[in-house]
Amino acid sequence: MKKKTVLTIAGSDSSGGAGIQADIKAITMNGVYASSVITALTAQNTTGVYGILETPADFIAAQMDAVFSDIFPDAVKIGMLPSPEAMECVAAKLRQYKPEHIVLDPVMVSTSGHRLMEPEAEETLKAELFPLAELITPNIPEAEVLTGLLINDDSSMEHACRELFARFHCAILLKSGHRTDHANDLLYTGDETLWIKGERIDNPNSHGTGCTLSSTIAANLAKGYSLGDAVAKAKEYLTEALRVNLDLGNGHGPVDHALGGQHTSYFYN
Repeated sequence: MKKKTVLTIAGSDSSGGAGIQADIKAITMNGVYASSVITALTAQNTTGVYGILETPADFIAAQMDAVFSDIFPDAVKIGMLPSPEAMECVAAKLRQYKPEHIVLDPVMVSTSGHRLMEPEAEETLKAELFPLAELITPNIPEAEVLTGLLINDDSSMEHACRELFARFHCAILLKSGHRTDHANDLLYTGDETLWIKGERIDNPNSHGTGCTLSSTIAANLAKGYSLGDAVAKAKEYLTEALRVNLDLGNGHGPVDHALGGQHTSYFYN
């Protein structure tokens, strides 16, 4: 039996809530085969990150060659890239292999608003990888960093998306998780402005939501959905993963990618 495949390029989260582990769970639960390139190891749990060990760029390249030469992915999801060298390496390999779909989650600003990248790395990400992406999925603080704009309502979200499209010429999914008035995300393609309606779930355990959403979008693109449908279905899956209200650990816990063990045909549509 042949299956569609997604390659996730991201860091490892030892607690299993985000990064490579979240990506593989989400991709698998949505009926697609997941392969991975690990860009960094982290020692972390629900209370914080206690260590990072970067993967050398040449070994990132070796992992990408191994995957692309054998199980060529139908889509690629990109998450944490720890250095400009890693970004340049990944970009070079993507230009070499030319996968059809690339979804980039720019891991630049934490949920608490902490900048996660040095300025040089931010510039490399924008110059090397944004032009290759079909879709980027910034949260509001990341979009504020990228545009220099204050984003606090629907109008400013639309303005920010237009600015990002003008600069980077890729579709933008601007996530609304930092707003308190609604949970609707904005998909802007240059030709279309589409609000993806969502339900705000009162669940403090939301570690890995960005990874989960972007990897599920990649899985849906691999299955042949249009970009709008891929995003809408991913938003639905993430909402249900939050709704389970999984409670693990002593801090900011993960979502439940298995939806409480509900193995239904939903995942394989």
